[in-house]
Amino acid sequence: MTEAAELPQAPEQARTVFGEYFPEAVRYAELLADAGVKRGLIGPREVPRLWERHLLNCAVLSEVVPEGVTVCDVGSGAGLPGIPLALVRPDLKITLLEPLLRRTNFLQEVVELLGLDHVTVERGRAEEMLGKLQPVHVVTARAVAPLDRLAGWGVPLLRPYGEMLALKGDTAEEEINGARAALAKLGVVEASVLHVGEGIVDPLTTVVRVEVGESPGGVRFAAKRAKAARTSRPRRRR
Repeated sequence: MTEAAELPQAPEQARTVFGEYFPEAVRYAELLADAGVKRGLIGPREVPRLWERHLLNCAVLSEVVPEGVTVCDVGSGAGLPGIPLALVRPDLKITLLEPLLRRTNFLQEVVELLGLDHVTVERGRAEEMLGKLQPVHVVTARAVAPLDRLAGWGVPLLRPYGEMLALKGDTAEEEINGARAALAKLGVVEASVLHVGEGIVDPLTTVVRVEVGESPGGVRFAAKRAKAARTSRPRRRR
């Protein structure tokens, strides 16, 4: 059995990015390196690069998230990018959405330990949440699925004129080009690639921004949304 890798000391950039919430960021990194590995939420080989590859890489997403909006982190897993984003941006109301019980248990423990009052944890699949979650301004995701499939899950959760921000790799442009037809059917009006984290992470974090018009999810989800709205209304007594 190999010995667990040791969590490196936080880099100076982490103090800059997390500011007054730096101690909470350190605690989160420690939880990932310990319980996160033991519960199979992250691989032990990721521990030495937790700060650069995971926490900071996700935290810089805050550069392109508007102020004071609602966010749903789809397929949150171990809380990436949702937890780092929450530590940097207490002005946001964030929902961590994750279908697996062992992961939602971990997320709930992290939220309580770090005192993140502006974060809630929901167990479920994104495609089952229509009508159960209030539509949000921003959907975030990291390493969940190819863009066309991810958009099919995340876009219907958006408010009109909302946006999905997906952390992607070097093939971001190719994914957009390959998913254009699927995105158009989902009511997407614009898809672009952004690079964030200048002076913080190297390489920069690549983000695919998917913006929707007045009908998130397109025609396909319009009827589902209307039905969900009707069933969620309290019945009037006669």
